[in-house]
Amino acid sequence: MSEAAHDTPYEGAWVDGVHHFALRVYFEDTDTAGIVYYANYLKFMERARSDMLRAAGIDQRAALEGGEGVYVVAEAHIRYFRSAKLDDALIILSTVEQVRAASCVIQQRVMRRQESLAEARITAAFLSNGRPKRQPRAWVERFEQLRGKGAA
Repeated sequence: MSEAAHDTPYEGAWVDGVHHFALRVYFEDTDTAGIVYYANYLKFMERARSDMLRAAGIDQRAALEGGEGVYVVAEAHIRYFRSAKLDDALIILSTVEQVRAASCVIQQRVMRRQESLAEARITAAFLSNGRPKRQPRAWVERFEQLRGKGAA
């Protein structure tokens, strides 16, 4: 039995070195005034980063289950500009800003059409057994490729 398109989860896409991930603001994301609760922007960005890795060909689940390691957020710097509201269509734009041996820095923006609502700089560290570990070479190479496209 084949899956119909409507049965497949949404996946974002890379466009010129920038990962695009669209989502809708639901009631659960908002306060009683219909405004997105500030911490939910971090959840939106986490979903976008996870999708970005998947779209880059990085299988986090296999790495985790195989004992190779896992990414964790080591630092998050976020700045808010405007509020998202109930039923807004948002897009999270993610770019690989920097790649280090055991971490990477990802710049993310939450947009409503052309309007920037929030932006963040996230440092994701690669850990194994709770300690920093070098990222797999293929992943670093892929990040460098994507970073090169984003710089153009």
